[in-house]
Amino acid sequence: MDNHYDIIVIGTGAGGGTLAYHLAPSGKRILLLERGGYLSREKDNWDSRAVFVESKYRAKETWYDKDGKAFYPGIQYYVGGNTKVYGAALLRFREADFGEVIHHGGVSPAWPLRYGDLEPYYTKAEDLYHVHGQRGVDPTEGEASAPYRYPPVSHEPRIQELFDDFRRLGHRPFPLPLGILLDEAEGKALHTSACVRCPAFDGFPCLVNGKADAQVICVDPALEHSNVELLTGAYVDRLETDPSGRLVTKVIVKRKDAVEGYSADIVVVSCGAVNSAALLLRSANGKHPAGLANSSDVVGRHYMRHNCSAFMAISKDPNPTVFQKTLALNDFYFRSEDWDYPLGEIQMLGKSDGEMLKGEAPGWAIWKPEFALDFLAEHSIDFWLQSEDLPDPNNRVTINPHGQIVLNIQETNLEGHQRLTAKLKAMLSEIGCHDQLMHRSLYLGKNIPIGGTAHQAGTIRFGRDPKTSALDVNCKAHDLDNLYVVDASFFVSIAAVNPSLTIMANALRVGDHLLERLGSSGGS
Repeated sequence: MDNHYDIIVIGTGAGGGTLAYHLAPSGKRILLLERGGYLSREKDNWDSRAVFVESKYRAKETWYDKDGKAFYPGIQYYVGGNTKVYGAALLRFREADFGEVIHHGGVSPAWPLRYGDLEPYYTKAEDLYHVHGQRGVDPTEGEASAPYRYPPVSHEPRIQELFDDFRRLGHRPFPLPLGILLDEAEGKALHTSACVRCPAFDGFPCLVNGKADAQVICVDPALEHSNVELLTGAYVDRLETDPSGRLVTKVIVKRKDAVEGYSADIVVVSCGAVNSAALLLRSANGKHPAGLANSSDVVGRHYMRHNCSAFMAISKDPNPTVFQKTLALNDFYFRSEDWDYPLGEIQMLGKSDGEMLKGEAPGWAIWKPEFALDFLAEHSIDFWLQSEDLPDPNNRVTINPHGQIVLNIQETNLEGHQRLTAKLKAMLSEIGCHDQLMHRSLYLGKNIPIGGTAHQAGTIRFGRDPKTSALDVNCKAHDLDNLYVVDASFFVSIAAVNPSLTIMANALRVGDHLLERLGSSGGS
């Protein structure tokens, strides 16, 4: 068996899956390594108890905090990676996000690239992932070279009412760009539509493959090419180099209780920011004593994940919305009328139900415990607030003496997020969309704990200076000639929008570089 390939891609999520799709038509021999398998298509995909209470699809893995306390990360190991359960909110970073941004809590550093370098790839990624959206309605959006190929997902009546109320107050809400395989008319899914506009979208696997995830959109189509192979259940233990330390010569894989070795001209790591950093740290050798590609000592450092919170506004009247995740607002993204620093973004969440809240109940500040969770969910309008956290070298991924992942987090730049929450409360109060409940309004907020790793980024940052970055601008390791990283590890900042589209766009950009390097004009 020939275990040498032109390209090995480790991980099949937003970065690795997209890259594999882009490279597949080149004819180059490509091996995809995925530690998980295919997520089972079964009724439990849409069952809130299975997903949120029993955590059926979450990896059975233990990580540790800086004090050695165990926790269970919200992470999934499947073909398609975490995109199997993501909310598919696919937004571009703002143009200013690529420059230095001054926050109340510090400085968000400039990227070595600019918005214009990624813009063509943003457009390609939006087309590829079926992003439904509308140009010209988000006041913070950058220039785009083409309109969205797919129209925005329509609002249900209660969310349209909220949209209209925000507009009446002078705000500028817009349709949330979503990666979704939806054909609809008058708010109803057509018979041609994979998506059926059910409530089990945000945070759920999709039973009918209506979510534009990396498996459905990229991995499965890539495997239609005979030059592309996929190994599942393939945990990459370490990478080995030649005596010079300049080339990765072997990828050591544990699969089915056996140890296997594979090699390639190009090795691409895309395991997610935490696991990619852990892999490089585990791969330390004589030439790379601090970990592979880590002469700068930045591998594992500058971990970011956003300052996020889920927010429920509870009203007297029920909210019958089924597909709620259709609205966003960026009016306070860079500043507000009473504050000169960025606050962040407001999005809708998928509609809550009682089982979802039961799975998360310890984190909710419920001051009326006699209210059943089903009642709270039925009467809720659900929001997701996210603000930028700042890269701190002490927020980092390390490996303990037992080879286990340790995650050290100290929250940064919280003032903006607190002000964003206050803005939303004031807006809802002003439009009077929530009648008083038991003689007072009830707002429930839940911050995201250390195990919330959905937006992990920044642990193998790219840059032009090898002393302060691990990767060059093409996401190749400074210290090695054939090692690349294409998940969110390369981020130098995380902005305040979801990272997935930027991961996908960058994977297409790096894919073009690799095609040129390998002397191929292929690509999708």
